Amino acid sequence: MGLLDFLKPAPYKKEIEDKEEVAKSYKYWRLRVFYGMYVGYILYYFSRKSFTFAMPSLMADLGFDKGQLGILGSVLAMSYGTSKFLSGILSDRSNPRYFMAIGLMVTGCLNILFGMSSSILFFVIFWGLNGCFQGWGWPPCTRLLTHWYSQKERGTWWGFASSSQSVGGAMIPLVAAFCAQYWGWRYAMFIPGWLCIMGGLFLINRLRDSPQSLGLPPIEKFKNEVAQTAKVEDEKALSVKEILFTYVLRNKFIWVLAASYFFVYIIRTAVTDWSALFLYETKGYSALKANACVSLFEIGGCLGALTAGWASDRIFQARRGPISAIFSLGVAIAVLAFWLSPAGSVVLDSALLFIIGFLIFGPQMLIGMAAAELSHKKAAGTANGFVGWVSYIGAATAGYPLGKLTQEWGWQGFFTIIACCGLASVCLLLPLWNTSARSKKPELQAEPLPLQEESASS
Repeated sequence: MGLLDFLKPAPYKKEIEDKEEVAKSYKYWRLRVFYGMYVGYILYYFSRKSFTFAMPSLMADLGFDKGQLGILGSVLAMSYGTSKFLSGILSDRSNPRYFMAIGLMVTGCLNILFGMSSSILFFVIFWGLNGCFQGWGWPPCTRLLTHWYSQKERGTWWGFASSSQSVGGAMIPLVAAFCAQYWGWRYAMFIPGWLCIMGGLFLINRLRDSPQSLGLPPIEKFKNEVAQTAKVEDEKALSVKEILFTYVLRNKFIWVLAASYFFVYIIRTAVTDWSALFLYETKGYSALKANACVSLFEIGGCLGALTAGWASDRIFQARRGPISAIFSLGVAIAVLAFWLSPAGSVVLDSALLFIIGFLIFGPQMLIGMAAAELSHKKAAGTANGFVGWVSYIGAATAGYPLGKLTQEWGWQGFFTIIACCGLASVCLLLPLWNTSARSKKPELQAEPLPLQEESASS
């Protein structure tokens, strides 16, 4: 047995024939796997955002300026965006139980090493590596959601899983600020780091790979969503070449979704990064009041992801295109309303930012899920990682390029650009209105993987 054999997908076990036992086991394991990965991804946010909220204390202690520390944000964005794609390929041929856990523990260690450093060179090295292993977080979640939840219900569960981003994003400012205030900025890195290491051990205990690795039938068979149950898509073992080229890069749906994701992330990042400055400069808000308004964006986003997932399941029969297109159109209207709203109305500006967050987090969540569904089940992580990589190109575009254009054209140019991004996303998503995973051409069947006879362990 090789040193890294435990990272390989768990072998399939002989299928349990007792239907009552299958139903009972599915209920137990689906809940256990879900709350395990939910807590795990919250902690990924702890180790990704810790530096952001430790930065004021770090600057006061070590004397670095904004330009020097701004390098770290760029390094993280570039390494994380690239890692999402590459890790997606790797995760599709790995056991998410260990893949997600190892990534979380390594990011925890890198946070601790960052907190022990005082040199900008080491900050760049450790934070760049942190971005690389941050990419080990969501692809395993994609794999787990695809294998444990059927298409008819996946939108709802995916929406709940996506809310972990908002929960983590809301909790880490409190944790980091408390640590920095009472013990110094280094502890704002140490504490999240140790929490992530312990969280990795928690993931190893809680998660399992696929239902078949526990002797359960594929989710499609359990939910009676496919006619052919003897040889279904998820039984097929794929090579890296098949995953990457056959089911991702040659898939026209993936490219359309990636292009729309690019524009969605321009909007999301632009609103997150520039709204407080807009309120401060044009409406005379204090920094505290402006940031308080922007905090409503995340709250709206959490509710928007849940609503979009539920609506795509229940109203549009697991089609993700309609809700994504409708929400994108709403975003274009809402950002123009935010720009044109009268000065001095904190309640109105907060409400509009809540609405923008509600609307943009819908397509942000659904486009990634659609990419996983419209590819092969064994290529879900790669498909999601590829469109995620393109989305971070959009996020980078919302940084310096958009800032430069705003400097030249003013806030009118800024809001015109992001409104046009919303309309561009609508145009790209409309052709996918009637497309769902069930409308794809069926994949070629393959012989099932060898069975392993031992019983499932908990």
